[in-house]
Amino acid sequence: MSSRMDTDDRRVLSIQSTVVYGYVGNKSATFPLQVHGFDVSTINSVQFSNHTGYGKFKGQVLDDEDVTDLYEGLKVNNLLQFSHILTGYIGSKSFLEKVKEIIQELRSHNPSLIYVCDPVMGDNGKMYVPENLLEVYRESIVPLADIVTPNQFELELLTGSKVTNESEALAAMEMLHNKGVKTVVLSSSNLGRDGVLICLASSNRDGAKECYRIEIPLLPAIFVGTGDLFAASLMVWMQKDNSLKVAFEKTISTVQAVIRRTLDYAKKVAGENMKPTPAQMELRLVQSKNDLENPEILYTAELFS
Repeated sequence: MSSRMDTDDRRVLSIQSTVVYGYVGNKSATFPLQVHGFDVSTINSVQFSNHTGYGKFKGQVLDDEDVTDLYEGLKVNNLLQFSHILTGYIGSKSFLEKVKEIIQELRSHNPSLIYVCDPVMGDNGKMYVPENLLEVYRESIVPLADIVTPNQFELELLTGSKVTNESEALAAMEMLHNKGVKTVVLSSSNLGRDGVLICLASSNRDGAKECYRIEIPLLPAIFVGTGDLFAASLMVWMQKDNSLKVAFEKTISTVQAVIRRTLDYAKKVAGENMKPTPAQMELRLVQSKNDLENPEILYTAELFS
């Protein structure tokens, strides 16, 4: 993940959901990548009018034939020169199995391809994708990934192990390293004390191991699209800094800056003592351009073992 890669060579294929209005999936990941000079090509697993948190939405769910058509169009025109691939929400087993084939073929064109996998399957003990995707992630997708960014529940799903404390989290992350994943970042967990989220980052590259821990305050709101922003930001900073500690700190600080700006705005427009609407809580990504490019380090990662 050398920082010496020429900007013109940073080409990402991002495969995840999208919305017409707001920021989730590809809409949440593309702008942060572009402001850092990454050329982003997107394939949408679903395309909805807005995210499902609104309660009402319209749109389409793409299947394996749709993604095959799009990929074959790239292939016939010799447009497979990607340096990175990023995957997020995928809602069907056949689609995910096709993504596995795409990753393998892209890597045959570029053995140095970096694959960042956000294994979007669920949160807080509940799966929101079909259960038959889990086996594909475990057996086929995760072993191909260079970087994996699960939340606490997804880490449990991927490893089949319970994660109730930080030691168990590290042991589960080590299980993913043993599958070939170089970097595992636990993007969020409830392992901390009340009002605090714990994030962990672990790397095992060329036999050198390191692990870091960051505590962040739990804000009193529900945000949508933050996991997609997290994975894209981590891709950026791992590429630019080639340092897990720095990339971890900048990623956390970026996401925190965006959600704080979002919450401040939502409270202002909603009015005192009023609950913000989903539209008011859409991530303030464009307004956070400076923070995306040059985040102030708000949280320092401590070495952890």
